[in-house]
Amino acid sequence: MIATASSANLPALETLRSGLPNICGWEAEIQSVVNHDEPIFLPSTNLRLENITAGFACALHMHQPTIPAGANGELINNLQYMFEHPNEGDNHNAGTFAWCYSRMGDWIPELVHNGCNPRIMLDYSGNLLWGFHQMGREDVLNNLKRIACDPQYQPYVEWLGTMWSHAVIPSTPIPDIKLHIQAWQHYFAAIFGYDALKRVKGFSPPEMNLPNHPDSLYEYIKALKECGYRWLLVQEHSVERLDGSPLWHDDKYVPNSLIARNSQGETISITALIKTQGSDTKLVAQMQPYHEAKGRGKQQIGNVTVPGCVSQIADGENGGVMMNEYARDFQPVWCDIKENGRSTTGVVGINGTEYIELLEAAGVNLEDYPPCQAVGQHKIWQRVDPDKATPEAVEKAIQELKETDRQFHMDGASWTNNLSWVKGYENVLEPMNKLSVLFHKKYDSLVEQDPSVTKSSDYLQALVYTLLLETSCFRYWGQGTWTDYARELYQRGEALLRE
Repeated sequence: MIATASSANLPALETLRSGLPNICGWEAEIQSVVNHDEPIFLPSTNLRLENITAGFACALHMHQPTIPAGANGELINNLQYMFEHPNEGDNHNAGTFAWCYSRMGDWIPELVHNGCNPRIMLDYSGNLLWGFHQMGREDVLNNLKRIACDPQYQPYVEWLGTMWSHAVIPSTPIPDIKLHIQAWQHYFAAIFGYDALKRVKGFSPPEMNLPNHPDSLYEYIKALKECGYRWLLVQEHSVERLDGSPLWHDDKYVPNSLIARNSQGETISITALIKTQGSDTKLVAQMQPYHEAKGRGKQQIGNVTVPGCVSQIADGENGGVMMNEYARDFQPVWCDIKENGRSTTGVVGINGTEYIELLEAAGVNLEDYPPCQAVGQHKIWQRVDPDKATPEAVEKAIQELKETDRQFHMDGASWTNNLSWVKGYENVLEPMNKLSVLFHKKYDSLVEQDPSVTKSSDYLQALVYTLLLETSCFRYWGQGTWTDYARELYQRGEALLRE
């Protein structure tokens, strides 16, 4: 077992430095906290596996981008912009959005005090957490700290890691993937403390986007594991069996082993929970995963019989169904099933790490999880012998497939099949990649010689702009204001790096 550093022996982290989020500088300290294999939920869970017929695990994704749109062009959060411009679009919902970001800090304690046994997983982007500080919304942050830091609520809430600036991983420069992952961990520890970060073992990728290029996927999983993550959430249609077939029906309800092989033939794997397809926000808001779980039962993993689990994630604030119906439907379910999994056998809410730990404590081996890989990869390995793979052979196979197979691409897969984060966004992607190259050209060798360089304000400023430019929102809303924001971020970042 890997021992972790005691938080008492680690330096206190400021939330902000030079007016910017504290997302770098103490990488070694963060690594000492996250790299451990101690159980997180097993010592405190009140669920008994033998009393669970099936489970449902729901996550809420919370994000607002950082944009150069303050009164004088300052970096502000889009939520702040919504409050300041209430007559534009749906900005009149800003107050409701803020309530949605905060309300789990009220709902969970209330349910627990009423004897219920709720569960929820939470994924907040670094942009949004920084935005709360910028807006002076300590009320929201304090509500979140309540369920992140108070031991009496920790068994019910699981925080998931993500990319700090909501970058879609397949089109993020490979050297920046780990920077985003580390930046989020760094900032989360600055806000909620090292002990809260130590409990973050699941990862929620922005837009549920999974890279399918062999090298990108390999480096992504490698970075996750180096940063202490045990599992990640993946979209059902973004993965395939090793022979290219879709996931078998029952396998969507148990952990899978996501396998990545790079262009040099090296392999790596990580546990994946499968998010089933569907209208995510509506499903979660109306507690559909609970109702689906009622129709599920036990199934086999290796030689062990275990309850299946329905996994889902949704935007936690977006759309009328989440703003209104979720408030109506969330709490009654927990009253109906408060004894399930404890004194009564039945369907339970369960968090991802809790589910995995209970399965493994019951004797399930990681090697018994059904294997899967990123969609489309079987076509590459049909053309390239994995034991004799070279970057040249893999690239040749990819180019041949692009020319002969109209369904084949290396853009990755996300929550939707009809949206590309690449096509038509050359005016964002080219500056994004250029800024990344400038950043690494200036700092990589310096950091290698002296890791304390990451504590400098110059490095922090350059890192913030490099990561901000990679935010997916600048490639979601089409050409216009949002791509203009991206151009402005690039120009500021380039000026910093060329100084």
